[in-house]
Amino acid sequence: MPTTREILIYLNGLWLLFQRNPKGFQYMDMTDRGMIRSFWAIVWAAPAIALSWIWWRMSYMDGMTGALPASLFFFRLALLEAANWLVPLVLVGVLCLVLDIADKFPAIVVATNWLALPVSYAYGVLIILMMIAPGLPALIALAWFGLMVVLVAALFRILWTICGDHLLMVSTLTMVLLVPTMILSETLERYLDVFPR
Repeated sequence: MPTTREILIYLNGLWLLFQRNPKGFQYMDMTDRGMIRSFWAIVWAAPAIALSWIWWRMSYMDGMTGALPASLFFFRLALLEAANWLVPLVLVGVLCLVLDIADKFPAIVVATNWLALPVSYAYGVLIILMMIAPGLPALIALAWFGLMVVLVAALFRILWTICGDHLLMVSTLTMVLLVPTMILSETLERYLDVFPR
């Protein structure tokens, strides 16, 4: 499991890649081994993910009778989380093969996984705000939208640094990493009956 020091190095590398500075590659392990290790980001993000699950459970239970037991509810959320994390990467892998850029795939996975770590905690902060200040929905919604814009911009710029000046390719990869997650979340939440009514 990567140490805190390693995580900070990776995040520094991401920041440099976001700035389109190739020195960022020196801070990231973008080998096949590094790609596998990058999935430890899920464990590091677990506290923020757990917080979002608790908030989702509270929203789900609000004024509801006959709800799913907590154990089954959280198991289904875990399935949803796994699908949201893995399906876009599988789709990007297929796209990399089609576009003949399979050599870029490990770097894309590494960057995407470690980028998910600060994003998870940023969403965690918004969830805490929703819990302690439920009377500010408009402000929190605006912050949520702003975070989404930052995520799209960061992902686009990092992929741009990895893949070079192929804007159509980078735009497609960015969409494949983000849009299926949105569609999948909505669909699976309703199919698995974990959507607040």
